Formats: sequence, structure tokens, C-alpha cells
Amino acid sequence: MTIREILNTTEHRPWKIPSENWKFYQEWNNAIFLHYQVDLSELKKFVPKELEIDLFDGKSWISVVAFTMEKIRPKNLPAFPPISDFDEINIRTYVKSNNKTGVYFLSIEGGKSLSCKVARGISELPYRFSKIKRTDQNYQSQNSEFNDKLNLEFTVGKELTEKTELDKWLTERYALFQDTDESINEFEIHHLEWPINEMNLHQLELNYPRFEKLINKKPNRIHYSKGVKVLAWKKTKNKKTTSNN
Repeated sequence: MTIREILNTTEHRPWKIPSENWKFYQEWNNAIFLHYQVDLSELKKFVPKELEIDLFDGKSWISVVAFTMEKIRPKNLPAFPPISDFDEINIRTYVKSNNKTGVYFLSIEGGKSLSCKVARGISELPYRFSKIKRTDQNYQSQNSEFNDKLNLEFTVGKELTEKTELDKWLTERYALFQDTDESINEFEIHHLEWPINEMNLHQLELNYPRFEKLINKKPNRIHYSKGVKVLAWKKTKNKKTTSNN
């Protein structure tokens, strides 16, 4: 599907796409989603107070998303695979801000050190380097600095012909909010609706010591997707509120 066709397919979105021109193209391919229902009071420790945690039926969630980033590039420039293509793992939760629902990253890792440096410099997202390798049925990562480890063995099942409201709530997100020292940055994104497959987990080792009170059980829901083509707009900065003394 062409970029024009993607831009013209908007009926699945909760709000209109921005009127400004998009700035970056990227593909999020062969994505694994591990979804966890978590304790709200514990989750609040990791989310800036300027963002409201989004709930589904009164419950808060985080998701571990392991995928391959490909062809990321600025508009009107070609992708450069040594930098633009890399494996990524993010741990995200679901938030609201400015009347929009989106995601907030608790952690974000990339499998190439230079790619992490470039992405961090351009986006201000907190990318860090981890050793990552993947095959069709295995996804592994290790970060010695944080003692983080992921080892997944899986097989992909059939595509879902009907999604539940929770499936859509966990995957269809068209904004990203991330904090810096001075601001909450907002990114608008657009893509077609995620195609979702069932997935069978044969092995799961997931050890993120910082989040051990959040990720300490089997996931409540799992998904696999062949991926989406994504358009992203320039970030906007919303100044953080000052703390009350």
C-alpha cells in the first residue's frame, strides 16, 4: 500500500490525522506483544504526573513489545539500513493527555548502538543499547547494565478475523507521550489497523529488575503481528508543570 493510500485510510482512528506534513516514515515488523494487567498504584511510580494513566474496565496495563524497526527515514530521504534497521524492545503503558489516548515508554531498547544514539538524538526518546538477536521463532535480548533479559520461543498462529475491544485498546494507539527534564513531548503517528495473529508461547524468560512488581507472572494476553507502515509527525513540547512546595 502506498503512503497516499495509508494517509487516506483513517476510519479506524479516534481523531483526525494532523493537517501538517508528516516528518518520518518507519516500519514496525514482526511484532510480539506481551500484555500484562498491573497494579495501578505501582504503575504510577513510573509515569509522570502530567499524564493520566488510561484504564480498560478500571484496570491498568503495560505491554512488552518486541519487533524489528525497518526503513526509518525522514520524509524525502532514503533509508540507510545500517542505522534504519534494528531490533527493538519497548515496555509501554497506556496514558491520556490533551484529550488523546496514547502510550508512554517505561523502557526502550535497540539492538544497534549507533541506531540508539541517532534515535535518541532526534526524538529524545530514552533509547538504550541491548544485545538482541532474533529468528522466526525466537527473540533474545540482554542488557548487562540493567541486568535485563528476555528470551522468547514462540510459534505464530492464525490471524484474528474479529478483535475484541481489549485487543484494539491495547494496539490501536496514535499518539506517544514521553517526558524529558523540562517537557512532555507528544508525537502523532498514523498507520493502518494492526493485523493480529494468535501466538503460542513455548518459553518465556523475562527479567527486568526495575519492573519486577509489574512483570512477575505470565502475560494476560499475547499477540503477534506481521507489522505496520508508520508515519510520524514532528514532536510538540508541552512544558512540565512545576511542583508544588
